Parts: sequence; structure tokens; C-alpha cells
Amino acid sequence: MTKIGFVDYYLSEWHANNYPAWIANVCRNRGVDFKLCYAWAEREISPVDGLSTAEWCEKFGVEACKTLEELCEKSDVIVVLAPSDPDRHLPYAKTVLKYGKRTYIDKTFAPDLATAKEIFALAKAGNAPFFSTSALRYATELDKYTDCRQMVTTGGGSSPEEYMIHQIEMVVKKLGIGAESVRAEAMGEQWLYRVKYSDNREAMMLYAPHSMPFTVYMTGGEQKAVWKKAESDYFSLLIDDMVRFFVEGTLSFPNDQTLEVMKIRDGVLRSMKTPETWVSL
Repeated sequence: MTKIGFVDYYLSEWHANNYPAWIANVCRNRGVDFKLCYAWAEREISPVDGLSTAEWCEKFGVEACKTLEELCEKSDVIVVLAPSDPDRHLPYAKTVLKYGKRTYIDKTFAPDLATAKEIFALAKAGNAPFFSTSALRYATELDKYTDCRQMVTTGGGSSPEEYMIHQIEMVVKKLGIGAESVRAEAMGEQWLYRVKYSDNREAMMLYAPHSMPFTVYMTGGEQKAVWKKAESDYFSLLIDDMVRFFVEGTLSFPNDQTLEVMKIRDGVLRSMKTPETWVSL
């Protein structure tokens, strides 16, 4: 049996509460013997619902580890969560990645590009295979257009800092690396971000707090333009790729795309401070 360990800032948050059942379902479908066995959280009490680490572990049938080191020693593969607290990923990575075990680091990967590069350096030093992504990368609607050169995405969420990662991930999956500049325009509470490349690739991303669904419009190739709402079961597809990675140790997309996502996110946040001005990436 392959033993999985969860690392979190606090347990009893949306990802930690949903991933166990999804992982179990994927493992049944793949016929692999994986089990969530261990968990550790920096904060004892969840600010979401007041559940303690011990109570969460009892609820999910998981052993609570006293230290992060204990979890790393006992686990065969590791999932670093803290999805709303990417500033905690570097401190956790400094311990986790030196064990050289296959690791998934939840979105948002890091608070900024410089920190992202530091985590990559830690993984290289520890010879630790890892990946990170937004689940929106796995939306099957993105596969409907094979030669995308221009695209428009929409999405919502409580803040651009936390939720723009989803739209940026979709853009990078379809347009690849090489973005050169970003421009932000404010429309009340809404923001429109434009991303330019040196060739004819271009993206526009519309963010509206809370209310806007994730959609994608793709064009620029020989196909007729495609518009789709992201309604596929992308979280289950993320978990499937996570389990596949734990089994095989290979990535389904290059790590430089993760750094590209972080580069564009940096530009988006900087461009919001100087609206209607192009910010170089």
C-alpha cells in the first residue's frame, strides 16, 4: 500500500475535505492501492469551521502527525495543500522536498515568481519530482480547439490574488509560454487583463468577483471559433493525474508552464497598481 500524507496550513478546508474521497475513487478506478494515512497542519484549529486537526483526522480515519518531519518520514507520497495560503508553501517545501518523495503542491503554487523559482531549486536539490496546477487545466472544454492563438476567459472568485490562477492556467495550457506583457483595466469591481506575446498569440481574461462562471473562447487557427463554459469534472481529472503521477513519477505537462503561470500572475497583480498601462513580464 502506498501511504499518502497531507500537509496543510489548517485542515478542514474545502480541498482537504474533498480530496480524500476523490483520491479513493480514482484509486479504485485505476486499481491501485493508495491510502490517505497521515496529516499535519501548522494551525491546530480551522478558521473555517473550528474543527481541530485531531477531530479532522478522526473524521477521515487518518493519523495526525506531531511534526512535519514525522509526516515526511512516514508517507510514501505527499500532498501539500494550503490552497488559500501560498505563502506557506515555501516553508513547507524546505522540509518536504528534501525527502525526495513524489509531491503535489496545490494552487496557488507560490505567492510570487521569485518564491516559485526558489521552490523549484529546492526540488532540484532534493531530487524530488513534483508538480502544481489549477484544476482548470483539466477542463475538457479546453481540448475542443487544437490550434488556439487567441483566447478569452472569464471567471470569478473572492479576489484576483487567489482566483486569477484558474484563468491564467487555462491561458498557459492553450497558448504556452512566452508572454511578454500584461495590461489591466478596471470596470467597477471587474477587471479585464490583456496578455500579449511577441507573435500573434493574445489573451483577454475577465475577472468578476463571485458571480462570473469559468468560460473560454478560443480562436486563431483554421477551426471555427469555439466558446465553452467549463462544466466538465475537472477536479476529478486533476486527482486522476495526481494519482497517475504518484504511480509513474512523470509529468503530464512541462514544469516551465508552472513558472509561466506565476510570471503572468505577477504581471496581473502589478498591472492592477497602474491600470491601463502595459507591464513588462
